[in-house]
Amino acid sequence: QVRLVESGGGLVQAGDSLRLSCAPSRPTYNRYAMGWFRQAPGKEREFVATISWSGGGTYYTDSVKGRFTISRDNAKNTVYLQMNSLKPEDTAVYYCASTTLYGSRLDHDYAYWGQGTQVTVSS
Repeated sequence: QVRLVESGGGLVQAGDSLRLSCAPSRPTYNRYAMGWFRQAPGKEREFVATISWSGGGTYYTDSVKGRFTISRDNAKNTVYLQMNSLKPEDTAVYYCASTTLYGSRLDHDYAYWGQGTQVTVSS
């Protein structure tokens, strides 16, 4: 079974940037769409962004549009989430996940998940 591994989280100040990365624990040749979700303390996990296998299609939740960019490098089997102009309300554990249903914002449509990486934004 493929595991996903996230990295790049940390503690930053409001207005700063971070780039999260996500890669499988072993090479995979399946053509999955990928997504990022986040879960803040005391809240349900929520959709952040998704990208098609080719990278040509992306969707974002409204609260991150214009600030976050999802991308992927299939040669490196890696998906990225560039987060700019971070706000305290972006504080959460960020998870990457894979799906065969590009465009889905529902976590139950995503089959494989990472362990998450903590992002903390101080005001």
